[in-house]
Amino acid sequence: MGGSMSDKPGLNAAYGLNGPDDNRRLYADWAGTYDSDFAQGMDYRLPALVAEGFVRAGGSGPVLDIGAGTGLCGQALAALGVGPVDGTDLSPEMLARAAEKRVYQRLFEGNVLTRLDVPDGHYRGVVSSGTFTLGHLGPEALAEVVRVLGSDGVACLSINAAHYHAAGFKDAFANFGPQIAQLDLTEVPIYGAGAKGDHAADKGYLVTFRRA
Repeated sequence: MGGSMSDKPGLNAAYGLNGPDDNRRLYADWAGTYDSDFAQGMDYRLPALVAEGFVRAGGSGPVLDIGAGTGLCGQALAALGVGPVDGTDLSPEMLARAAEKRVYQRLFEGNVLTRLDVPDGHYRGVVSSGTFTLGHLGPEALAEVVRVLGSDGVACLSINAAHYHAAGFKDAFANFGPQIAQLDLTEVPIYGAGAKGDHAADKGYLVTFRRA
């Protein structure tokens, strides 16, 4: 296990991940308790906020959920009547939990930092909840989001606010120029009133845009 990770799966360990191998090891250990210990325990709001933001921006299926994890965002999309939804993640253990929710048409392992097994412009929508964050995806992953999104398709991504500023997301979005339109940034709380600990007050951005 990478030296930056703690022995116990959790938020501090997740923020300290260093590359795909660390990611797979952590989430293999965390998959079984992620929903109960983390999502419920921290009153994790991002999956629902991303789904709501996607619908509010005019998003529709078919949708790709990048960093689908245990399927919380797919579940929120399904509750809003959005589908079909596919999901991809580095962790097969997390995807196995997502499959149990029975809201995805297709689930597949993939690394958005290389190239997903998806044709150009295949989806009308792309969502990502909690994956563009510390120790996970930076702005270099945005190119694959744009590649798989079809013309006039809608993306809604959550980006940890501190990570957004430190990693240079503003410049990265600007570099897409006319490839994307209607870029919007809204600050949201990552966790609800029930959250405790050092990260309970953390903020994120909901970033929505259309593929030109």
